[in-house]
Amino acid sequence: MTSTYDSRGRRVGATILEIGPNFITQLNPHSVQLGMGSKKSVKKPQIGHAKKAGLDQKIRWFREVKTESEDLKPGTEIKLDQVFSIGDALKVMGTSKGKGFAGVVKRHGFHGGPKTHGQSDRHRAPGSIGSGTTPGRVYKGKKMAGHMGAVQVSTRGLEVVGIDKEKNLLTIKGAVPGATGGLVVVTKLGRIKGYTPPPEEKVEEKVEEVKEEENAKS
Repeated sequence: MTSTYDSRGRRVGATILEIGPNFITQLNPHSVQLGMGSKKSVKKPQIGHAKKAGLDQKIRWFREVKTESEDLKPGTEIKLDQVFSIGDALKVMGTSKGKGFAGVVKRHGFHGGPKTHGQSDRHRAPGSIGSGTTPGRVYKGKKMAGHMGAVQVSTRGLEVVGIDKEKNLLTIKGAVPGATGGLVVVTKLGRIKGYTPPPEEKVEEKVEEVKEEENAKS
């Protein structure tokens, strides 16, 4: 993460994502499969799958996304500026950081037991997890201690605040799920409500002003 300035000139926390290059590797009726990244050793089925799409490089990751567009061909590169622009609203889906085995206080935000009146060993205990005779068991999905993190998480309402076309970098306002270097899926939801783009610089007027100054000096 880093910090940047949004369209209103406010300093905000931001995350820089490397988007692509993404290649179309397979077309389905209502979705498209995208391939991204490369590594030294790739299994033969993956190599053959990429060659079938007309790609010679070794693709590391394959992900399928929904689309209604019909003007797509296998092997085509999807560029960053073709999909995203500053002011877009995004949903980012990734795998959250794994925290290992955690108790109910850290995992679910339980308050724990009383801290006084003789209580000595139940400060972070879950308390009762069910009744006795009826139903005589613990319900499925009960919030208890266990493995925390390492699950699919989606964050909505994120905003695009910067685009670097040359380096395929997308700057997003806010944080995204997952660790540094993790794989995420970025989905465009529309435009940020009430977004007003910053005023564009008038290049022609600046050129005319420079010419007038040069004429005045000569």
